[in-house]
Formats: sequence, C-alpha cells, structure tokens
Amino acid sequence: MICSIAFSKASAFNTLSDCLIANDIGIYSFDTESANMGKGSGVVGLAGHFNRDHEDTVCTGEYSNITEIQGLPIEEARQKIIGIDVQVTQHSGSDSDRWLLHEVERDFRNYYGLPDDSFVARQINGNTIIGLSVAGWTYRWVSGNKVIQIQYHDSQMTKPEPLEVVRAYLAKHPSTLTAMTSADLRTEENKTKWIKDEMERRLWLCDRWFYQLQLKKVELRKTLREAVDHMKVFLDYREKYYGISAKSEKQVLWKYMIENNGTAIKNKLKEYKEWWSLNKGKAINL
Repeated sequence: MICSIAFSKASAFNTLSDCLIANDIGIYSFDTESANMGKGSGVVGLAGHFNRDHEDTVCTGEYSNITEIQGLPIEEARQKIIGIDVQVTQHSGSDSDRWLLHEVERDFRNYYGLPDDSFVARQINGNTIIGLSVAGWTYRWVSGNKVIQIQYHDSQMTKPEPLEVVRAYLAKHPSTLTAMTSADLRTEENKTKWIKDEMERRLWLCDRWFYQLQLKKVELRKTLREAVDHMKVFLDYREKYYGISAKSEKQVLWKYMIENNGTAIKNKLKEYKEWWSLNKGKAINL
C-alpha cells in the first residue's frame, strides 16, 4: 500500500489558537511563554523543502506534567517529568506541497530511503499517523497542507506516552493520511516508490533553484551549490539502485561548481533528467 494525502486550499494561521491548543491538556500544562508563531518550513525544512517562492507559517508550543510532579523528591521528579514539544506548520499550497508526505517521512528513513527499524504507522482514534520510537517518541502526520509533529524525550523508554496530547491535536487537525500499517511501509512497492520519488524530487529541486536564478531571486553561487548537492544525492541513489558509478560524475560536478560554470551544470542536469525519463519505470535492485 502506498500512503497518500488529500490537499485542500491552505488557510493561513492568524493567531496561536488557530494552530496550537493554547491551554492545558489533561495532566499536561501548556507553557504560554514558550508558544511562538513565525515564518518557516518546520520539520520538512531539513529535508530540503523548497520555500523560495512562498512563505509557510510555523507554530511551536510546549507542554509538561510539571504540576503532577510538584512536591515529589527531586530524583523521582526527574524520572517522571515529561516535556512535550509541538510544532504545527501551515504550508501555502504551492507546488512544493506535492512532496509534503515524502518529506515528512525523510527523517524516518536512512540516507538511501529505507525505513528505520523504529519507523511505524499507527492508528489513533481512526486517524493514521507515523512515528519513530527512539529515546522517546516523535509523532507526525499531515492534515491537508498542515504538518503536525509532537515529540518527547525518554532515553529509557519507561515513561507513559502522552497520547492525550496526540489525541487532542488529532481532534484539532485530523490526519489526512490514508490508512496503512507498519508492514505497509516495508513492502517492496512502498520502498521502490519512495526511492524513485526521492530521485525525481532531487531533479525537481534543481529545476526550482535554476528558475529562481532566472528570476534573479537567488545568486548564481548559491544556486549551483544547491543544485550540485541535490544532483549528488540523485547520483548516489542511481549508483545504489541502478548500478551506475557516481564517483566520476560527482567529481565533474564539483569541478564545474568551483569554476562557477552554471551552463555546464545545467547541461548535466538535462542529461540526468533525460536518463531518468528513460529509466524511472525500470525495476531497481533493493
């Protein structure tokens, strides 16, 4: 099964209450002073989410069970304290949002796109979410053009999960992920689709950077650096899954970048896109 999302027209956040639950949730107290709303791509920013042609809005908030543990001996309080970080990002509905789900999963997969052993899909109150259970839990889901992340730290994995907070945010921002299981994430079909989507996305990102250069909204050196970085990932994937050596190609790209040779790099991108068009439908070696 391939996971998918349904997009609706983005509606901008105007106040913190549009994105966050600005009050206590059960035993978890809301930290009013830590709440913030600003511009940014949120958790998908590290995955290379392209935001040069639009603005996204990100809200952050914190909760804890500080009231519940007040009065306990210090050591016991340390063992029972739970701090929860929430991030809700409203994406603008731009062309970049076609990759939202893909980018939401990026942190839960290794460099070559294979799912981490701790990467799971879960059903909560009829909603599908994805998560990673490493030294605590990171819960994520997509709600239309919004990305929600709830995270807490627990190095010993002995503290109760703050599912009350997750349920509350699912009620406010229902998941639009299609139903799936952890086993679905590990099928050959799912792995193949994610890997090929990543290769396509990297070439798409190169096009977006060169288009911004054409519009004179970014500098040449910045564009070439970004494009070469994305092409290197494409080449690494091509080497691993199609058996074509990447070393000499990456050396050539590095040389062109040092020379500030935008024409040569664009020609290489055209070459890779033509190769991809001919080969993306072929089977890969997992």
